Amino acid sequence: MRKFGLIGFPLEHSFSKSYFKKKFIKLQIEDVNYENYELDNINHLHNLIEKEPDINGLNVTIPHKENVIKFLHEVDDEVKKIGSVNVIKFQNGKLKGFNTDHLGFKESLLKWIPNRNFSALVLGSGGSSNAIQYCLNQLEIPFKIVSRNSGDSKITYDELRQNRALSDYNLIINSTPLGMYPNIQTFPDLDYELFTNKHYVFDLVYNPIETKLLSISKNKGANTKNGYEMLAIQADLSWEIWNN
Repeated sequence: MRKFGLIGFPLEHSFSKSYFKKKFIKLQIEDVNYENYELDNINHLHNLIEKEPDINGLNVTIPHKENVIKFLHEVDDEVKKIGSVNVIKFQNGKLKGFNTDHLGFKESLLKWIPNRNFSALVLGSGGSSNAIQYCLNQLEIPFKIVSRNSGDSKITYDELRQNRALSDYNLIINSTPLGMYPNIQTFPDLDYELFTNKHYVFDLVYNPIETKLLSISKNKGANTKNGYEMLAIQADLSWEIWNN
């Protein structure tokens, strides 16, 4: 039996296992399985591979999208540009890393926004944020990163509020785990009073379906979208990579 799975920590929020199980039923594939493998430390990856020698591929989620790279034998060209991995293919005893997050986000975003005349704020600076930044650069959508620490192309949440800068950006993308199950009452510290119907808020979180960020934004008139479609697209692309 071929095995696939998801590594990250924690994984109680993830829909990936149920998504793939439904996919296997739909495709009438019986000799395959997909499991969650919680790794609180990426250094345990070798132990997992020794314990599960039949693994053919893995998805990677927070917090390991960046630090998993040092354990791989090879990465594709886009990973070299993005700096994060969400798909690992096992082939001939070697591990190769790919990134399908940026493709999933790009397709989902373009289906939703009416045009590309946007300026964006990307909340967070981790592995998922790297893929979002890469995509926005490809689409020529200017953006700023909002992080706890300021720096090149970054502003802090405090600076954002003090300058009331939210009015200058009409696309808000949350790449942080804030609001993700089970911590569903958490949300980014933004000046929500500045939201209007010209704002588009994309939350990469998909569990719950409507996060606190999306709920508050919608109540202020903003257009909102969660990350489930992005999950589905990148998962299907993972399956193509594993079977190519």
